[in-house]
Amino acid sequence: MKISAKTEYACIAVMELAKSQGSNEPVRIRNIAEQHQVPPRFLVQILLQLKSAGIVSSIRGASGGYHLIPKPEEVTLGQVMNIIEGPAQSPKRMGDQENSSPAVQILGQVWEVAEKKRQDHLHSVSFAELVRMAGLNTKTEQFGATVLSDPVTQAPKPVYV
Repeated sequence: MKISAKTEYACIAVMELAKSQGSNEPVRIRNIAEQHQVPPRFLVQILLQLKSAGIVSSIRGASGGYHLIPKPEEVTLGQVMNIIEGPAQSPKRMGDQENSSPAVQILGQVWEVAEKKRQDHLHSVSFAELVRMAGLNTKTEQFGATVLSDPVTQAPKPVYV
């Protein structure tokens, strides 16, 4: 599964907005960009796309910024990915499937089931859950990479930032 930089930045931005929901202060693009090393101009484009989809609202002016419109529990990773990348499509397969060999047909069926499971999982993960998971993890440095401890197993998971 390939995740574009644009999709990853969109998810980071929505996490930041979800984290600050309930605050009267809008989240500024500059803050997100600096904290996560995201190009600000690219972030503006992403947030405009999310605004067009009704996920975020903006406030203009010197004290302006962005707010998440729905509750973080109501926005899923799959929704944001589909807004940025477009709706998920079935895996592309070779030629005419009805006249294909049984091996090609069964592989196609397996790939379709795998894609469905992937989409189901992405649509089951809310941004409230992501914010909670990020807040529960503790950071330590190990071998030049940031390591996040899994709050359930306490096993380190390397995350390269």
